[in-house]
Amino acid sequence: MLRNWAGNHTYIAGTIHEPVSVAALQELVAGLDRVRALGSRHSFTDLADTTGDLVSTASLPTEVSVEGARLTARVAGGMRYGDVAEQLADAGWALAAMASLPHISVAGAVATGTHGSGDRTGSLAAAVSALELVGPDGKLRRLERGDDDFAGHVVSLGALGVVTHVELDVEPAYVVRQDLLTDIAWSAALEHLDEITAAAYSVSLFTDWASGRVQQAWLKSRGTTAPVERWGGVPATAPLHMLAGADTAAVTAQGGVGGSWHRRLPHFRMDFTPSRGEELQSEYLVPRAGAELAVERLLALAPTYAALLQVSEVRTVAADDLWLSGAYGTDVVAFHFTWVRDPPGVRTVLPGIEEALLPLGGRPHWGKVFTARAEELRPLYPRFDTFRDLVLRTDPERKFGNAFLARCLDLEL
Repeated sequence: MLRNWAGNHTYIAGTIHEPVSVAALQELVAGLDRVRALGSRHSFTDLADTTGDLVSTASLPTEVSVEGARLTARVAGGMRYGDVAEQLADAGWALAAMASLPHISVAGAVATGTHGSGDRTGSLAAAVSALELVGPDGKLRRLERGDDDFAGHVVSLGALGVVTHVELDVEPAYVVRQDLLTDIAWSAALEHLDEITAAAYSVSLFTDWASGRVQQAWLKSRGTTAPVERWGGVPATAPLHMLAGADTAAVTAQGGVGGSWHRRLPHFRMDFTPSRGEELQSEYLVPRAGAELAVERLLALAPTYAALLQVSEVRTVAADDLWLSGAYGTDVVAFHFTWVRDPPGVRTVLPGIEEALLPLGGRPHWGKVFTARAEELRPLYPRFDTFRDLVLRTDPERKFGNAFLARCLDLEL
């Protein structure tokens, strides 16, 4: 019985295939009536599930090859970001961003619009310069940045095919230091929000909302210079985990000690289980103009969800042009929630949070738990129906369709 990473979803698919070559994958996809790609199983919903068969690309040949003149790296889509980053760093190259977890697959993270943090840094998907994928007819296709419909193929929720390779923008390797502040009042954080998020290359604010305070601010700076301002916060004197009582051995090095970008940009080390387990996650990306009101509404709502919340993280992401991206067309502030693993309880409080954030333009992270359906999501994405048309044109028999796409994109099977 196959479950997702969080253990809250049991896949209904009857068979999981693990082809060892692209040719074998093409033959599989062409011969199946219904199929979905399965990544590292970090989605918290039925996003990757199907009534047909699942296919994993994790056993395809791994590859990380850099074209220095073009500043791109071609990588196997089934590889984990942490493994890709290790090879890039060893060769003197870097990515602009990484998610908090390095354990996630490249293709899966890109397809769901997963992101890191930074005022001027786009999502992981924004770094994609080309995709290679197997379509419903089993044929291998390649799309490059600038091609027609490329912007619809990147954050595609697996609806257009099985991605075999991704080309990512790279740059020369760089050093990052990580400094932590504790106990910043939300009143001060709101007053100086733009200043705080601009104070380092990547900034994460961790809060329980109910206390009215930011318990921890993680500031990741490129280079060796420490942030100067503190906004009333106190510098941490020892390593901290954002979850109270959790093992700090799992988090990346803090205390202002510089290190390679791939060992500081993620919150968690590749060789550790990233959390205590038994959790659910939700996240909403709100246009920057609505951030202050979003914070005020979440503070007011805190009594309704505090008992279910382990921690919440606030980050920023730069705008991109990818149709189903949470940052499509606008800089955003991302409000992330790590819940206890209580699916009925979480689904009880999410409508109130969505009632507060969706009217501000808040877009749910596709791979995390939310309750909004197609009729509520359509107004949030200017290219919503353009993407639907692309799916119906590319996969008219709905080989890659599933219940999630029917519910969230009005793409009935």
